[in-house]
Amino acid sequence: MNKLHNESPPRSVADDVLDQLFELAGLLGEYMERGLVDRGLTRARAEVIWRLHQDGPVTQRTLSQALQVTPRNVTGLLDALETGGFVARRPHPSDRRAVLVTLTRHGSAAAAALEADHRRFAAELFGTTSNAELSRLSRSLRQVLDGLREAAGYQDSG
Repeated sequence: MNKLHNESPPRSVADDVLDQLFELAGLLGEYMERGLVDRGLTRARAEVIWRLHQDGPVTQRTLSQALQVTPRNVTGLLDALETGGFVARRPHPSDRRAVLVTLTRHGSAAAAALEADHRRFAAELFGTTSNAELSRLSRSLRQVLDGLREAAGYQDSG
């Protein structure tokens, strides 16, 4: 048997960077999950709250498209969030077929807390990093994200 067929190709710097990105994604996911569980939220529910905080009241259809999930999935998320007092659904003022989703006071407070946690974590994580270094990192990450979106077939989102 030929020895060359049993050997792995040499690792590249790109392989190492990809490994680091996978580790980063895992650690960020675990960190985020921990904070959400403390608030009684899942990642998907928190994303709905965040979107409504950023975009204001939207239709369920718009929310479905923004989250890139099925309308049925959005209905399930909204059912849980409405039961928890985070969102309210009301008839759209100008489209009888549409339902408008808004944050309640409780939902707005949760969104403000998520935003405060986000800022606090950014300050903690990058507090000793210069703006120039952060700008370089941001450019590199944007290239990686653009490449990943292209490879995954996503439309431009940033």
